[in-house]
Amino acid sequence: MSWLEQTLRSYPELAIFLSLAIGYWVGGKSFKGFSLGAVTATLLAALLIGQVGITISPTVKSVFFLMFLFAIGYGVGPQFVRGIAKDGLPQALFAVVVCVLCLVCAVGVAWVAKFDLGSAVGLFAGSQTISASMGLATDAINRLEMVPDKAQAMLNAMPVAYAVTYIFGTIGSAVVLALVGPKLLGIDLVKACKNYEQSLGAGGDKDSEGRSWHRYVLRAYKVAAGGAAVGKSIAQAESMALAQGRRLFIERLRRNGELREALPGEVIQEGDVLAIGGHRDDLLQLLGHSQAEVEDDELLDTPVLGVDVFVSNKSLAGRTLEALAAMPHAHGVYVRRIKRGALSTEIPVLPGTVLQQGDVVTLTGLTKDVQIAAKELGQIDAPSNVADVAFIGAAIFLGGLIGAVVMKVGGIPLTLSTAGGALISGIVFGWLRSIHPTFGRIPEPTVWFMNSVGLNVFIAVVGIDAAAGFVSGLQTLGVSLFLWGIVATTLPLILSMLIGRYLFRFHPAILFGAVAGSRTTTAALGMICEAAKSNVPALGYTVTYAVGNTLLTIWGMVAVLILS
Repeated sequence: MSWLEQTLRSYPELAIFLSLAIGYWVGGKSFKGFSLGAVTATLLAALLIGQVGITISPTVKSVFFLMFLFAIGYGVGPQFVRGIAKDGLPQALFAVVVCVLCLVCAVGVAWVAKFDLGSAVGLFAGSQTISASMGLATDAINRLEMVPDKAQAMLNAMPVAYAVTYIFGTIGSAVVLALVGPKLLGIDLVKACKNYEQSLGAGGDKDSEGRSWHRYVLRAYKVAAGGAAVGKSIAQAESMALAQGRRLFIERLRRNGELREALPGEVIQEGDVLAIGGHRDDLLQLLGHSQAEVEDDELLDTPVLGVDVFVSNKSLAGRTLEALAAMPHAHGVYVRRIKRGALSTEIPVLPGTVLQQGDVVTLTGLTKDVQIAAKELGQIDAPSNVADVAFIGAAIFLGGLIGAVVMKVGGIPLTLSTAGGALISGIVFGWLRSIHPTFGRIPEPTVWFMNSVGLNVFIAVVGIDAAAGFVSGLQTLGVSLFLWGIVATTLPLILSMLIGRYLFRFHPAILFGAVAGSRTTTAALGMICEAAKSNVPALGYTVTYAVGNTLLTIWGMVAVLILS
């Protein structure tokens, strides 16, 4: 054991990797639906490992924290800008209100309880589950020109308070939003989500709901005498089906043994064999139940494609799927999945679902149709493991350079800091990427790595540095911190739900998702969707998450300025 301790002191980088290994392993375990999560588990592991006395260069912490903040900004950029600028404005304003409540409640609790600056900021970070705020708070404390020993004592107290208050911050948020909130407001969440789905065009039959929007089947049918399509052009037959709420497309036909392309003006004749894409029931409704399906492998031998498309066409963003389906470029194309936001939140695929810039849409259909639709919507998000590292490095450098500028107001140094600059750089360049997806590609796994590992390396170094004062701090303020943390977590959540329901008048189906997004509590969103038996609450999560993640991170610095 003494050899291991000496090795960790001599090679502190090994202590970081050991903290990550334990943190991710323990954080991935769950008990009755609850888990510590990688961040808290890594912090606790680092606090334990750091008891042997390990010194790590602060540069390591700074590098990984900048990487983390840039990834956060890059992921939320499209939703953040869109939410501030256009149709997400009510949700964005609501997120600002919630973030202010979180700051005021946490700072107020710290002031009433007379906690020191480090404990106060740690209480804010833990009770609001925003570990990233400790990075900006650390920069702010270091700029207060305190006596070094006093500043270090505050920095050591921060992770102690965070660890004590984070557990209820996570569990309590999920319970309050998913279970207590609906009862408090008298809302039947399951019924509210069903009503909201119906307003978006969902049918009452759950077996067939949304099928014509995300299933694609190609079949060959022979047109019999007296069939509904006889004498009509292909375009007229497809329009007739669309008028009845069915999206069917004639892709090819065989006439007198000859294969032909299905041109819009081609008139359908008795005896034609049509290759039709759509749902089987809808095909029978169009052609009649007397029509025989035929085996024609050559006719049906057409390439089918399924691709992810990055939506960047501003003229099409903001329209419903129903409106987009009536456009020429949507011919033969079906939407299987829509992912939105930094967490790739899956959005319900319904006729009334609104498409947004930055969404990743999975299209399916014949290759030629899909390629036309993809070109119109934006750009195919071709699978690739290669990240534009030159773009990442330049963007973080530019953001950090701007953030390094310091201005003094009333003797108080005000600065974005290099960390804040990296966050804003990520937002700007992430938004630019959503408009012009020809540069700055960062694959989703890379964003995850920068986000998750970047934060956890930072947390590991914070924990190892603070380990010396952890035990004494826990003994002194542990119970008091935990109880005050419950107040700091619960109070802003209850106020936010009331404000969202009665002032902003959000639909009950998206209200709790909007509060969860504003507080950036992904665990709470999962519990809300489970309680609602629907993904509809996620529609309130993406814009508010983008705003909340940005503001709550910055609040770490603001809390220091207020309390100091």
